[in-house]
Amino acid sequence: MSDAAPAPLRLALADDQALVRGGLVALLSGFAQLRVDVQAADGLALLAALETTAVDVVLSDIRMPGLDGFGVVQALAARPGAPPVILLTTFDEPELALRAAGAGARGFLLKDASPEDLVDAITRVAAGETLLAPVSTDPVRARFAYRDQSEPSDTFGEREVAILRLLAGGYSNKEIARAVFLSEGTVKNYVSDILDKLGARDRTRAVLKAITLRII
Repeated sequence: MSDAAPAPLRLALADDQALVRGGLVALLSGFAQLRVDVQAADGLALLAALETTAVDVVLSDIRMPGLDGFGVVQALAARPGAPPVILLTTFDEPELALRAAGAGARGFLLKDASPEDLVDAITRVAAGETLLAPVSTDPVRARFAYRDQSEPSDTFGEREVAILRLLAGGYSNKEIARAVFLSEGTVKNYVSDILDKLGARDRTRAVLKAITLRII
């Protein structure tokens, strides 16, 4: 007897444009392995719905009135066990992918990505992967390429990568500490270790080198 099909991935979708939201729901509903359980027209409505409905992956537009996609990511970061977020945008701007990574998003996609790319991104993020830009990260990396491309002195743990992404977003040690539930002193130690591993003398150089080396 064959094994039963796995349960579909439960999705939440936020987009302030009803036509776009409806189109994405129709597209995603065409895949048996996906199920849209939450729809919201803005970030605050999305967060309210997620308090009572569990999902596996959140898809959120970046530019929404009120609480935007970056705000959604940051708010969910404060919730233990919150689902990963893929940010969607119609704007092909390299800075958006960098900000998405800095905010802690697990994925970033243009809305004109193919259905196959979108489903692949959802599946991989649900499995624990982080996709800075499953479309093309080359424009981002070319823009922020750092001249020192020597290998780091050691590998980076999951917590260090998370802190690097927050550094990329321009957050202070105090803000990072609040986001990752550590003391400010512990974060300061993590940042020092990150700089040492990358051979960088300041946070900006560390972030640029991490992007160039595809650490974040």
